[in-house]
Amino acid sequence: MSERSQLRLFVLRVLVVTILATLFGRLWFLQVYAGDTFDQAASANRVREVVEPAPRGELYDARGLPLVRNRTALVVSVSRSALQRESDRGAAVLDRLAAVIDVPAADLAKQITPCGMQSAPPCWRGSPFQPVPVQEYDARDPAALARVLRIEEHREDFPGVSAEFAAVRDYPGGQRGAHLLGYLGPLSQEETTRPEYAGVRPTALVGRSGVEASYDAALRGTDGSRQLLVDNVGTVTGTRGRTAPQPGDTLVLSIDAQVQAVAEDALRRAIERARTMESRAGGLLVADSGSIVVMEARTGRVVAMASYPSYDPAVFVGGATPAQYAELVDESRGAPLVFRAIQGAYAPASTFKVVSTAAAVSSGDYPLGGSYPCPGVYAPTGQRNFDSAPLGTIDLRTALVKSCDTVFYKFGYEQWQRDGGNRPVAAPRDPMIAMAKAFGLGERTGVDLPSERRGTIADRAYKQAFWESTKDNRCAGAVNPALTEERRQANAEFCSDGNRFRGGDATNFAIGQGDTLVTPLQLATVYAAIANGGAVLEPHVGRALLSPGGAVREIAPVVKRTVPVAPEVLGYVRDALSGVTQPGGTAAGAFVGAPVAVAGKTGTGEVANAQDTSWFASFAPAENPELVVVGMVSQGGTGGTVAAPMVREVYDGIYGGAGRAPALPGGRLPDLLPTRRPDGSIAPPGMP
Repeated sequence: MSERSQLRLFVLRVLVVTILATLFGRLWFLQVYAGDTFDQAASANRVREVVEPAPRGELYDARGLPLVRNRTALVVSVSRSALQRESDRGAAVLDRLAAVIDVPAADLAKQITPCGMQSAPPCWRGSPFQPVPVQEYDARDPAALARVLRIEEHREDFPGVSAEFAAVRDYPGGQRGAHLLGYLGPLSQEETTRPEYAGVRPTALVGRSGVEASYDAALRGTDGSRQLLVDNVGTVTGTRGRTAPQPGDTLVLSIDAQVQAVAEDALRRAIERARTMESRAGGLLVADSGSIVVMEARTGRVVAMASYPSYDPAVFVGGATPAQYAELVDESRGAPLVFRAIQGAYAPASTFKVVSTAAAVSSGDYPLGGSYPCPGVYAPTGQRNFDSAPLGTIDLRTALVKSCDTVFYKFGYEQWQRDGGNRPVAAPRDPMIAMAKAFGLGERTGVDLPSERRGTIADRAYKQAFWESTKDNRCAGAVNPALTEERRQANAEFCSDGNRFRGGDATNFAIGQGDTLVTPLQLATVYAAIANGGAVLEPHVGRALLSPGGAVREIAPVVKRTVPVAPEVLGYVRDALSGVTQPGGTAAGAFVGAPVAVAGKTGTGEVANAQDTSWFASFAPAENPELVVVGMVSQGGTGGTVAAPMVREVYDGIYGGAGRAPALPGGRLPDLLPTRRPDGSIAPPGMP
């Protein structure tokens, strides 16, 4: 053999040895060094996790009456992985199922297809190994049971299809308290990445409004899971383990179901009556919406909150259709989904005069026992009393009882002058604006409900911001030949100094008009502070959370601040408000023979291009206040003719007037909480 052949043979041997060494080295790495890692990976590859949803916590009122329960439904589900093993990929099964449940087969196919495999909903966001709910029936419906029996009796025709009982939301009171309670809806694709939904399955239903949203984390509990063993084609071969779901907490509300019914009925009847009445400008009142708030004066616990128009939360069980949702937000239908108590903002009108009185006296500019002129017209600004009637020289009590605008115009205008008028000092005091903010206006109350509005305080900062945001358009309007000379002149004036806080702004502010807006709940907190001696409370709807294990987490009242008003001033205002419902007061006619002494204030909010807003804000009993009741009807006329009688009806329902049994004897919620029995049911306060 030549030397060249020997060299080639040597190189070949070295190459073979190197390859063998590499193979044996790799084999050692896979089998020994990294064996545990790959064993775990292989195991994980054949285990699929299926979520077991946790039962959602139920909602009860302060006396242990159910407001939202879990009822049993029949849910028809389809396992996509099972259908994929059929020769036609399950097409025939879906056709047979479509004939039974009256859902097109094409729609069923879309519902069970994972979202990653198609571009647009409907699709399935959960595990492809988890059965997909495609239809839901009331378990009490005989026709639904007949459909399900057809599936169960012919199991061989429906491989991969199951019909099981499941818990869904049930509303014993129908529409009662719909805005307070809220509804459930699916997570959007974007929400699945938010921290507050960490660990929540993509197919979960979560709270979308009301306390269902506020207390969602506590109500939804913790989902369990079942680990399924599958083979290489996805067939389930067994179960590896199970983690049981943990039910959500039960939420006890401060709401009293009977008082809620009283408030909603009173609101509906008041709106129906208003629509038969003539407005000040002629024609019938529109009375398009309204709200009533009932709250404990000392704790801020909400006893009832009504909003009109309302809706049936059951429409969201199983998912509202696009057409149904469009009706709920349609302005021409009154936008029933809007919660007027916390999302509707309106000029408070004369109900605001309690704030103006406190500001005038507390500033040191006007003595509590002083006398003040009440002309029909306030000369410096030319503004009139609401009814243009002069009352001569009167005290502050009479100014509130008779609702004299010109007294408050005087306070607002003169305090504006002291701050420099049109040439303001470097740091204006603005006593009325400061007092309004001290009472919590212009900020959210902090109520445990989502989407609360702040309202608006039309102060100097507001004027500046509004001017800056609209200046360019108004300046252009000043030279627009298409506009009238009058409009161009108005635009020119606004363009040059529309940010100036003028005397008219101050006088409008003093009587709750202009651009100042409040929600009914904000106004309730103002009157609660007057009633309880100055504490500005944070309203709450939730009273306590009861865990499945028996633990109780009570939600304590919160005092946000104390208003800077002397006790004798608050006492004086309370006494004046008690005169509003007595002979000679603006609400006297509505409270003749009332079952309890009521202190309150009427308000008639004048609105550009709309009818008046009718207000009545109150507390009772007048001497020792327990409850605050605020009523409002949008485009509902004067406060004394619509809102005051409506609030009177609420007091009759609560205390038992007009021949009615009292809904809340003594006007007090139970001191004790409902409790959880060993069997999981809820017992009324004080009962085993």
